[in-house]
Amino acid sequence: MNPIFNFFTEAYHQTSLYILILELLVFIFGIASVIFAKKENILVYPTGLVATIITVYLLYKAGYFGDMVLNFYYSVMSIYGWWNWSRKKQDVYVVPISKTNKIEKGIGFLMFIITMIVTYGVYQYFGQEIKSENYIDIFTSGIFFTAMWLMANKKLENWTLWIFADMITVPLYAYRGLGILSLQYLIFTILAIQGYFAWKKTLNKQTSTL
Repeated sequence: MNPIFNFFTEAYHQTSLYILILELLVFIFGIASVIFAKKENILVYPTGLVATIITVYLLYKAGYFGDMVLNFYYSVMSIYGWWNWSRKKQDVYVVPISKTNKIEKGIGFLMFIITMIVTYGVYQYFGQEIKSENYIDIFTSGIFFTAMWLMANKKLENWTLWIFADMITVPLYAYRGLGILSLQYLIFTILAIQGYFAWKKTLNKQTSTL
């Protein structure tokens, strides 16, 4: 059989049909969420929530309780982002695209550190063995959660963090033999690069009209 085809399907040979369908939904809604984010469309959050909630269930079924708690953590941030993006004052959205200031950079760095500590604590609490690649998970979890917070506040820098963390995650999942997830994060990387330039263009237009 074609080795490339094997790479993308081998991990799923023993997977039941309904789990495959759920994983496909996560794949579709996850990519849709990033596309909506790139367009500054609030549908980024309902589509993202579908993906994270299904992921929480899949991780629970698989017994990956540490990662399950983290995805629940991401779902909560998605709810905050949905609320924040939808806020209006006199029919004008309150939160425009902007860049982070020094205080926000400091808060972002603090969230990064706290998320890594919480992630490590979750692994310890559930008694999961922390392998070398899990430390990469812990590191990228800090980046991803900080990126979600920045996106929830429409900060341009969120895309820089997504790009960086996605690029780390692509080879990580390939190393684990999870070809579909590796492909998904490769697509995420491309969309995040496009998202950065789309938001930067919008920000430049906002600045020029001031």
